[in-house]
Amino acid sequence: MEDQSAAITLALVNDYPVVIQGVARMLQNHDRLVVNELDSGEIPGHAVDLVLFDAFAARDRGEYDVSRLLEDVQNRKLVIYTWNVAEDQVHKALALGVHGYLSKELTADQLAEALVRIHEGERVVMPEPTNEDIEIADWPGRHAGLSPREAEVVALITQGATNDEIARTCYLSINSVKSYIRSAYRKMGVERRSQAVLWGVQNGMQPKVARS
Repeated sequence: MEDQSAAITLALVNDYPVVIQGVARMLQNHDRLVVNELDSGEIPGHAVDLVLFDAFAARDRGEYDVSRLLEDVQNRKLVIYTWNVAEDQVHKALALGVHGYLSKELTADQLAEALVRIHEGERVVMPEPTNEDIEIADWPGRHAGLSPREAEVVALITQGATNDEIARTCYLSINSVKSYIRSAYRKMGVERRSQAVLWGVQNGMQPKVARS
């Protein structure tokens, strides 16, 4: 029988250091969850109980990254952590073999509880927020007043994504993408896409790791 007080080792994976550091801070008060690795876009170098893949601005690499992580046998269980909670996206991830699919609108306590349940053998899908008092992890552009969605859109623009690609990645309509771009540009003080790219590079929107 598994010791329910034993530490659960965790690796956090995302291209943006500020994102994974924010998640680590969210979990720091949960003693059973021990963050062993914070990896910017790389497969964890050591065996861990859980890998939490933060899909912020993953663009079209997301499914590839998930497949790579699932193939890495030293990682016991893979959990997706994302704003994209469209039903077909959840089903696609589960079909690939992930062990959990968690919304980024969960509180720190809800996230920790879900990770423990996944470690103990459940396949957990929590795409809906269940508490209005939300403690959200950090993201690039937060200092400028960008919302998480605006930041993800700007990060994808910084990567060179078109509006169509952003809509596909974020499961948004084109009109929603354009609305996020307009509101983000106002907060950033820019008017053109080239200015937005430069702003993004200067404000941590460029992925640390570039992959083919």
